Amino acid sequence: MNGLRLLIKSIEVFGVAVPLVGPGFKNAYITKTTQKSALVRLTAADGTVGLGNIDPSPGYSVETIQESLAAIRDKLAPAVQGMDAGNPHRLSAAMDRALNGFLDAKAAVEMACIDLLSRRLGVPVHQFLGGAVTDTLRFNAWIGILPPDEAAAEAKKWFDKGFRSAKIKVGGNIQNDRERVKAVREAVGPEMKLRADANAGYSVEDSIALGKLLEPFDMQLLEQPVAAEDLAGMAKVRQSIGIPVMADESITDYASLIAVIRADCADIVKLKVMKQGGFLTCRRMLETAAAAGMTVVIGHGFGLGVNTVAEIMLAATSPAVIPGLECVGPLKTSDDIVTHKLDISSGEIALPQGPGLGVILDEEKVRRYQFNDY
Repeated sequence: MNGLRLLIKSIEVFGVAVPLVGPGFKNAYITKTTQKSALVRLTAADGTVGLGNIDPSPGYSVETIQESLAAIRDKLAPAVQGMDAGNPHRLSAAMDRALNGFLDAKAAVEMACIDLLSRRLGVPVHQFLGGAVTDTLRFNAWIGILPPDEAAAEAKKWFDKGFRSAKIKVGGNIQNDRERVKAVREAVGPEMKLRADANAGYSVEDSIALGKLLEPFDMQLLEQPVAAEDLAGMAKVRQSIGIPVMADESITDYASLIAVIRADCADIVKLKVMKQGGFLTCRRMLETAAAAGMTVVIGHGFGLGVNTVAEIMLAATSPAVIPGLECVGPLKTSDDIVTHKLDISSGEIALPQGPGLGVILDEEKVRRYQFNDY
């Protein structure tokens, strides 16, 4: 065969636990004070290196970090050892033969493969994926389940920093949700786009009632109001309210996206390089969603430096991606495992340039935060 061959000489797998800022973060599933992540480093026979990183969240990700790390070490690394990183399609097929599911774990290896290949070609990953259509990326702020006055103050803080969209967590009581959203809208005025995220926590009836309560506040979207598997219920919510509905937990593999499209239950879908199993599948799903008339939100909220840049570079390649990326891990982590922690504190950055993902591991910090309980 002709073409560039990059035989994989070594595959290193690390578990790292990086502290989060402040007292930690609470979602519908857990409060966490550290981000436990997987890091993969591929080295080709010619010495070229590629990095991959996934950042599972307990209760949200299908597999635990320990399960993902064990899958990479015991199943996926042996399956791709000696293969050609210059052919990501064959590498992905080999991982699928070795292990069903485990999309997060496969994404870590595929990400490292794409990074390695792009570095060897001397191009940034966004160029490898077809080219960037935007040069500036905007990010989405977040507001937890807080009393209205605290939520309003938090939102104003983000707005004053330069953020022009924000996610407000909702759940537990729709009247309290309304008061929180109302306070935020009054604090930031009409310029900030607001998203409400229910994390699949409400019944169909309560979701419809919530949607109607939030309609006066010019919401950009209502995220995953009902259980992930209840596509018919989500379609009913979408038909009953005047706010666009976004599917998140309902989207895992490619088949799940097709099911959401067929059910006509969402206006918007959320995609993540990690959750979808890697760059190539995520990019195909993005284009499929766009072809179905949907727009897309990109981003996993707790990514370390490698995964965050991966999602930024993917997001830059499609006009279907809504401004306000949710890959805001650098705002939540107190440190990182790369030499230059990404600064997104003003709500936007210029598109990072490669080659590859353009990030370098900080070896000392990898050692400092490494854990081995898997």
